[in-house]
Amino acid sequence: MTSAELFFFNARPEVLPLYAALAGRILAAFPNVAIEVKKTQITFRERYGFAFVSLRKMKGCPEVFIIVSFGLSHRLDSPRIHMAVEPYPNRWTHHVIVASVEEINDELMGWLTEAHDFALIK
Repeated sequence: MTSAELFFFNARPEVLPLYAALAGRILAAFPNVAIEVKKTQITFRERYGFAFVSLRKMKGCPEVFIIVSFGLSHRLDSPRIHMAVEPYPNRWTHHVIVASVEEINDELMGWLTEAHDFALIK
């Protein structure tokens, strides 16, 4: 993990294990991914960003959590999707609250794989 990634979590170090688990799975699945750390989010990208981690508070968030966001061509209907918005036609942004390492599972990784593939063709 880079110093920029560690600094991003400086104010919320208790969520670092969640991020580390997610980043490990993403990097194992997509070895060509670059990680970009900005002030409000961390972006996982190849050609374009496909997975985003943020710490912003959203209604209904537990005390320890990260927000994992990703884009798809369609809206997912799942109780795990905290919010979905369509900022552009046929481009849906989904937000998932992740509060435990166990939630970084095959279902979430399947959505991130779909988002990765969608980002490569848009």
